[in-house]
Amino acid sequence: MASSIATPAVESPEQKSLIELRCRVDRRLETLLAESASDDDPVFRAMRDSLLAPGRRVRPILLILAGRELGGGLPALLDLGCAVEMIHTASLILDDLPCMDDASLRRGRPTMHRLYGEDVAMLAVVALLSRASGVVAESTGLFAQQRTQMVERLSRAVGIQGLVKGQYEDLHEACHVRSIEAVMATNTRKTGVLFQAAMYMAALAAGADETVIEHLDRFALALGQAYQLCDDLSDGGAAQGKDVHQDRDKTTLVSLLGPEEVRGHLAGQLEEADRHLSAVYGADSPLSRFMHGLFPLFR
Repeated sequence: MASSIATPAVESPEQKSLIELRCRVDRRLETLLAESASDDDPVFRAMRDSLLAPGRRVRPILLILAGRELGGGLPALLDLGCAVEMIHTASLILDDLPCMDDASLRRGRPTMHRLYGEDVAMLAVVALLSRASGVVAESTGLFAQQRTQMVERLSRAVGIQGLVKGQYEDLHEACHVRSIEAVMATNTRKTGVLFQAAMYMAALAAGADETVIEHLDRFALALGQAYQLCDDLSDGGAAQGKDVHQDRDKTTLVSLLGPEEVRGHLAGQLEEADRHLSAVYGADSPLSRFMHGLFPLFR
């Protein structure tokens, strides 16, 4: 009689390397955060709980892989990736607030305002954004001009033409019928701009030329669209550890085009992303394989 116990999947060397990289990001996040406050501060506890909640660390890993393949040093890339993760986490806390999406779950846990109150959650956002800028400004192994350019790029990604505008549009315009182009522009501001900033920082840290920077920027734009489309397609499921049907009353490409056509758009965005990666790294790079691992149904 055959055993009903499934045989564990054998991890490849590349998978083991990614797991170790994610663990290094987690350890560095904890160290960088510990330098900023103490455990008896409720704002610090909210920062810690949100930032160190289990996650895939997609943005720092993308940044590190992109920069490492270009010859960038790991210590600097690791800190830059952690700064991007701090900004991403701050955006999630903000997105979940009662005046925004009023979410109750994030990464399978209660949202920060449910645990600590809205006041502490908002202060944690400010503190995480501030700490992210400090991490970049203090990063070793980079020239002063590079650090200045990176802080400026992150500030634009967060600001009135970046995450802030994307969040406003998602709240105030997505409830109306919108064009495909308008939805895609919001998707870029909500998701793509931080991928763009991460790729810019990776390229700058590695001393890449303008051609490489442009290809990685285009890759980030396509990846941002694919990432948001995947998020919209999965809105009705609980697998992501957050509230379901958050987009029920919003205009998304899924509501405009239907799931099947959106899957085609998503696959097209991944092809576009791969085209730009191939121009920089050649075919089937570690960065490309990691990207496709985020979208296993579209490989």
